[in-house]
Amino acid sequence: MTRTANLSIAFSDEQAMILDAAKDFCRDKSDNTAVRALLSSDTGFNPDIWKDMIALGWTGLALPEHFGGFQMGIGATVPLVESMGKYMLCTPFISATIVAQAILRGGSKTQQAEWLPAMAKGCIGSLALLDNEDWGAVTTSCTLTQTNDGLILNGKKLLVNDATVADFFLVLADFNGTPVLVRVEANQLAEGAVKIKTLVDETKRAANIDFSDVIITDDAILPNSTNTLIDVRLIGALLIAAEATGCAAAALNTVVDYLTTRKQFGRLIGSYQSLKHPTVDMLIQMDSARSFIYHAATLINDGALDKDTEIACRMAKAQAAEALSFAGDRAVQFHGGMGFTYDCDAMLYIRRAQWAQHQYGDPQHHRKMLAPLLLD
Repeated sequence: MTRTANLSIAFSDEQAMILDAAKDFCRDKSDNTAVRALLSSDTGFNPDIWKDMIALGWTGLALPEHFGGFQMGIGATVPLVESMGKYMLCTPFISATIVAQAILRGGSKTQQAEWLPAMAKGCIGSLALLDNEDWGAVTTSCTLTQTNDGLILNGKKLLVNDATVADFFLVLADFNGTPVLVRVEANQLAEGAVKIKTLVDETKRAANIDFSDVIITDDAILPNSTNTLIDVRLIGALLIAAEATGCAAAALNTVVDYLTTRKQFGRLIGSYQSLKHPTVDMLIQMDSARSFIYHAATLINDGALDKDTEIACRMAKAQAAEALSFAGDRAVQFHGGMGFTYDCDAMLYIRRAQWAQHQYGDPQHHRKMLAPLLLD
């Protein structure tokens, strides 16, 4: 491992093993025909594939052994998520992993012992953070109030990922002026509380949820919520960055295949300089994003995330989102009129880019947050 200033990248044998296994798995399970077949499904994923991932132990990759995991750390999930992005394999893995990390970092020992073994076996949690579409918001209108009947949760959350398949939610609420994460079981919600939201990326699923008048017990509140919120936002940014980087690689492959087979005026269109240079730019941006995500994966650990790790996660998300946005746009443009149709795979990539851009903060948000880390 080499280190210069804030640059540290190490690709462990374990990560290489996971990447190889994940590439084979995702390629075999999720070709573009399979991806398209799931666009109109209720859940957006194949439950048999999710069961296979659980059987492989991937839902416990980042969890300690005494909770049924492999104790490989959150960095070990990055190559898996990158491969999922490359083959557009959608499952609740990212949502569940983020929630498991929140419990691991912010939960009491009792909460961890009760909740994490189930998550290692595939129990699905989803994080409910947003009151609006501003990932940079530091306050919430969702409230937790002490009443004569106990603690009552009230409020609505937007764009909760994998909401229809989640077994429970971690909900951000205000409790006497302090932000807290509160566990709410899916069966505690009133009928009609989950409103499915149509997304620009039709491979993804999310919903708006009404958490009004939900009774909460004291043991459902994560005791270390404040610091955990900072960490899970960064972990979420890193995992979305890894997925976006994989998808950018897929867009690049699609472009290269097209440019090396499509002819115009008797020449392969890949021979034209006006197409060569942007294709190289796609490669440079994608490989830069890949360096950033593995840099962050090298630094991240199970403790509180330090300044270097925060910088790395924010750089990764900013670069990966822009790399995928550029790659998706070029893929559509290079395919001409066909690129704007559903029959062209380029449309899958540009829609994923538009979705990934805003998840856990867009590039502008992360640049804004990076500036004081570097200059103050």
